[in-house]
Amino acid sequence: MDSAATMLTPFRLDGKHALVTGGASGIGESIVRHFSAAGARVTIADLDLERALAVAASLPNVEAKACNITSEASVEELFSQLAPLDVLVNNAGIGLVGDVTETKLDDFERLLAVNVRGVFLVTRAAMPGLVERAGNIVNIASVAGLVAVKKRFAYCATKGAVVAMTRQIAIDYAKQIRCNCICPGTVHTPFVEGYLDKYHKHEKETVLAEIAARQPIGRLGQPDEIAKMALYLASDAASFVTGSAMTIDGGWTAA
Repeated sequence: MDSAATMLTPFRLDGKHALVTGGASGIGESIVRHFSAAGARVTIADLDLERALAVAASLPNVEAKACNITSEASVEELFSQLAPLDVLVNNAGIGLVGDVTETKLDDFERLLAVNVRGVFLVTRAAMPGLVERAGNIVNIASVAGLVAVKKRFAYCATKGAVVAMTRQIAIDYAKQIRCNCICPGTVHTPFVEGYLDKYHKHEKETVLAEIAARQPIGRLGQPDEIAKMALYLASDAASFVTGSAMTIDGGWTAA
């Protein structure tokens, strides 16, 4: 791309290889679509291979691989099939409703496995290639990793860990790679729809309005809004940005 075109579309990923975990739906799918449009070659890693394949089939230069990020063997198998990465997006994550006394050990350990161990395993496997190619990492954390959210004990704990891991990696590898995280507020995704169906099936519209009101802007975020932030952080335009926890939350953490 010539310099004039780059000025008009600065957030390009031409020639770069990106891996997006949990890229088959929601924020992850939107990131895949934006990265593909920006010229990247993208690999989706997801448990839902059927959905991941459907997303990949709809886009240029996108492939899908099955991966259980909580399993060391599964992650190693994935990376044995991949060329070195320029960009890693640790997007896969799960949530849980409940305070500390309402949180069962099995559920707490399940969130730790996906939201923390999964980020660790994938990042560790990706690091040699990222260092070789002076790449970067974008972790999808949450405002719940920065401020307290009622009835989200395990979720706050695990997303706080993602923020801490982001900052630690950014310092250990400051001259080799960049590492940042995005902390979204509530985003209207299948993740949120699943929460509403499970806990508020008969009052979805009322609860959805209450959730929207948590953001001072008065609405939920949209997946493409988070994806655009990820695209910026992954691009060379963000070359001086590392160790940052970027909020995109409709003013939630400012209130």
